[in-house]
Order: sequence, then C-alpha cells, then structure tokens
Amino acid sequence: MVDADAFVDEAVEEIRDEVGDANAVIALSGGVDSSVAAALAYEAIGDRLTPVYVDTGLMRKGETAAIRETFDYMDSLRIVDAKDRFLDVLAGVTDPEEKRNIIGEQFIREFEREAREADADYLVQGTIYPDRIESEGGIKSHHNVGGLPEAIDFEGIVEPVRDLYKDEVREVARELGLEEVVSERMPFPGPGLAVRVIGEVTEEKLAVAREATHVVEDELEEYEPWQALAAVVGKATGVKGDNRVHGWVVAVRSVESRDGMTARAQEIDWETLQRIQSRITGQLDNVSRVLYDVTHKPPATIEYE
Repeated sequence: MVDADAFVDEAVEEIRDEVGDANAVIALSGGVDSSVAAALAYEAIGDRLTPVYVDTGLMRKGETAAIRETFDYMDSLRIVDAKDRFLDVLAGVTDPEEKRNIIGEQFIREFEREAREADADYLVQGTIYPDRIESEGGIKSHHNVGGLPEAIDFEGIVEPVRDLYKDEVREVARELGLEEVVSERMPFPGPGLAVRVIGEVTEEKLAVAREATHVVEDELEEYEPWQALAAVVGKATGVKGDNRVHGWVVAVRSVESRDGMTARAQEIDWETLQRIQSRITGQLDNVSRVLYDVTHKPPATIEYE
C-alpha cells in the first residue's frame, strides 16, 4: 500500500516542478481519482489551477449539481455544457473502441478551449495505473490514455496519481481530508454512460441507463459493491398492462474488487433483485425486462464497452 502522507508531499512537489510558473487546467469529473488530482494540484499551484468539469450528457443522475456543491470552494471552477457536441460526434457510431476514441478526442478539445481562456499550458488529469494497464495492454482504450488524440495543444499532461491503484487513491483522498462522499465514491467510467449503452448512443438510451443506474446504486448501497451499474443491451418483447411493447433490455451488474483489475459478481438476494426490476420497469415505460449479470472479470470486463 502507498504511504499516503509521503505520497502527498512528493506529488505536490512533482506538480510544482512540472508546471513551474505556468497555469494549468484540471479535468474534473467528481470521481475520487480526479478529485485527488485536483486537491494535489490546488495545493501545489493554488489559483493558477482552473478546474473544469465538462457536462458531456453522459454523466450519472445529478452529477452536475453535485460537482457545484462539492467543489464550491474553488472559485475558478468552470462547468461546461457540452452535451450537444458530444452527442453530435457520437451519432451513428456503434463500435466500442471508436466511441472511446471519439470521446477522448472531444474531451481534449473541450479542455483545450478552456485552457486558452485560462491562459493555461498544462492539463492535469486523474489517470490511475489500471487505466494505463488496460489501454497499453489493448483491453480497452481509456478516454484519458489510449483514447487521446495524437495532436494535443498542451505543453504537457500532468498525472499525479498515474502509478496508484484505486484503493491507494482512496487512501490519499483520506489523507487529504476529502469528504467521504468523494473518498469512498463508487467508480464511474470516464466515457460515462456511453459504455453502458450497447450500439449507438442516443438520448433515449442514455436516459434509460441514467435512471436505471440510479436505481441500482440506491438499492445495492447496503451491499457495499466496488461498482454497481445498469446497462442498456438491446430490445426485447414485453407486456405492460394489456399492451405488447418492444422495450429496452437493462442488464444490472454489481461486483466486488480491490483494484478493478479483477472482479467477482456479487451474490444479491432474490427479493432485492425483484425490487430493482420492479422499480426500473415501473419507472421506465420503455423498458421491457431486467437481467442480472453473474459474470466475473475475467472473462468479462466490469463495464459493457
């Protein structure tokens, strides 16, 4: 495990050395990785850091409001409404890797735009070690590693937690005194709900994935999963009232893990699973059925794309 106290001192000094007297923007998502990177960078360069949260339209329910509340102490926080731009570039795209690469490039373009306004030369981001392993190993391209475009308009990218696993990042978060809602927060993928939608990303499918994920996180809180989610995996016939419907199929997934490199599907009691399906199909008229994913990692990955 990481020596959190020593790591904080070393990371802050490293950021100061890399950024020098320049300004930087940080890609802030609200998750523990980017939050720790933000806290370290803020301690290192103070007001020369501009935190940027990009609302991609691919985020979980209530994310933007939560960001405003959690990071209101950073006066320079910028919230960028980029929903239309992300949906436009994803229109018609069905290949998972192409989706990730498109999202990675669009993210960079958003941060480049904000960096020009902030006169910033550096981008700070919360890349962690499993992101690098999976991207470099060809498992999947993380938007902040393998999904990055070749041409980037930054003097440098600073990744203070790049050698840490998720559990180590949490240790650093606690050392930094971040609130529990941040330090213990469930992981959420950088490309957002786009990797919980099989095939083309549409507003309808995103709305289903967003609401269903909210239900799953709420119902499974007592199980303390490493990650719990809902994904839209296709369509199937169902019956609602006296009507036949051809609605969305939602797959529910809940796993236990230490670092995300391997994971085991959780054993969830039947009553809880029935309550989840009842809430999802009851709240979403366009969902016809709900499945529970019992596959470990490997052979599956935690997310669907």
